[in-house]
Amino acid sequence: MTTVTKPKLATEADRAIGSRIAALRAAQGLSQTTLGHAIGVSFQQVQKYEKGRNRVGASRLQMIADQLKVPVEAFFADKSPEDTGAEPIQGLFDDPEIMDLVAAFRSITDQTTRTGVLSIVKAAAALRQAGTDA
Repeated sequence: MTTVTKPKLATEADRAIGSRIAALRAAQGLSQTTLGHAIGVSFQQVQKYEKGRNRVGASRLQMIADQLKVPVEAFFADKSPEDTGAEPIQGLFDDPEIMDLVAAFRSITDQTTRTGVLSIVKAAAALRQAGTDA
């Protein structure tokens, strides 16, 4: 007697991981084709991963992380952001302005300019925070 198993359907976790892959890929200015070539799949397969239609296996996820120069943990939601007082990483990936900022910052190659830009952003945040505390 042969047991028939149902194919494993993509879950909400698969969609969340896919959206993080898409956000990180876009932030680095990589096309789906470029990422696909680097990990040995077609751009259509990358699309399926990013939309959460297909699951990403562990070894493929490691290849994607290596290509995007991030730890594998970057694709998973923080388990307890409330405990640390930090914003969940997913919120960062879902904010297109943050991803634009990251992409623009990464394109700056001059270290002095990078330091200056970071100082400006930190100063603006501090001013804003000081204004809301008053």
